[in-house]
Amino acid sequence: MSHAPDACYQVRVEPAGLAFDAEGALTVLEAAEMGRVELPSSCRNGTCRTCLCQLREGQVSYTVEWPGLSAEEKAQGWILPCVAVAESNLVLEQPAARAT
Repeated sequence: MSHAPDACYQVRVEPAGLAFDAEGALTVLEAAEMGRVELPSSCRNGTCRTCLCQLREGQVSYTVEWPGLSAEEKAQGWILPCVAVAESNLVLEQPAARAT
C-alpha cells in the first residue's frame, strides 16, 4: 500500500487515552513526538524493538523492508512505531506512553 503524502490520520494510544495526528510520511514515532506523546524508543531503525507496541485498530506500512518482527508477531498485531507509517486511523496499546 502506498502512502499518500498529504494524508493525516488520528492515532490513539491506550490505556492512557493519548492522541496525536500522523501526517504525511512521518513514522508513528515521529508523529507521536510532534504531538507531544512519548513512546519508548532507542535505535529508531526497526532493530532494537524498544518501541514495540500492539496495533489494536488500523493499518501501517513500513519504511524498511524487514522490520525486526517475526511473521507471527506481525500476525498478532505487533508493530514497531519507529519504522511504521500510518495508513489509516490507528489505536495502539503501549502502557509506557505518556504526554510530554
